[in-house]
Amino acid sequence: MRVRTTQIEIGLAAPFGLSCKNKPTRTSVIFVSKVLPSRDITCSIASTLDIVGDRWSLLVLRNIFRGGHRFSEIQQDLGIAKNLLASRLSKLVDAQVLERVPYQERPVRYDYRLTTKGADLSTALIALMGWGDRWYATDGVPTVLIHDRCGEPVEQSVRCQSCDETVSPGQIASRPGPGRMTRNPDARPQAT
Repeated sequence: MRVRTTQIEIGLAAPFGLSCKNKPTRTSVIFVSKVLPSRDITCSIASTLDIVGDRWSLLVLRNIFRGGHRFSEIQQDLGIAKNLLASRLSKLVDAQVLERVPYQERPVRYDYRLTTKGADLSTALIALMGWGDRWYATDGVPTVLIHDRCGEPVEQSVRCQSCDETVSPGQIASRPGPGRMTRNPDARPQAT
């Protein structure tokens, strides 16, 4: 993830931006950071974080997974500023993680629903929740995820496709996949 930080000077002067001879102008300097899209398109984690890599986006998704689909429900539950929520929802809709479905005509109001792409984030949210439960839920887990059919708790694990064994983090290695791009600055496009 790349961040661009910009320095902005804000002058505090007389009304309408005019300075008065007898009143000095004060200037404040603030720094504004903007997360830029990752240039590492060969990393699926970096690409995912470009879309859902901030606190509010993940919490918005959590609420939608739990059944809160309306702007007002999400805003009230999270206590997020309306402009921030609108920005996060717009970004998730643009990335096709969510879709807007009208539920009222006058004025037009929308539910925010998970797309197939959005629903695929469930395992990532469960993994984050499990990590938080393990390392930060000192008084016991705040929420237990259960199988809706039998009512028993679910657990998440990583399994080998070939031998169907549960694999621990220490048993996982990586190798380049078919989507890995090689970066050769001297490479020239081949004529077809």
